[in-house]
Amino acid sequence: MIRVGDTAPDFTLPAHTGEDVRLSDYRGKRNVVLSFHIHSFTGG
Repeated sequence: MIRVGDTAPDFTLPAHTGEDVRLSDYRGKRNVVLSFHIHSFTGG
């Protein structure tokens, strides 16, 4: 379980440009906010 203050595990996701983006690419360089919106931008 991840708790407040823990380092987030590294993961890779596709960006809107089609390239892969890794969380570790930003570690120590920028602040990152993760936001998940279930069914956003869908017709459902």
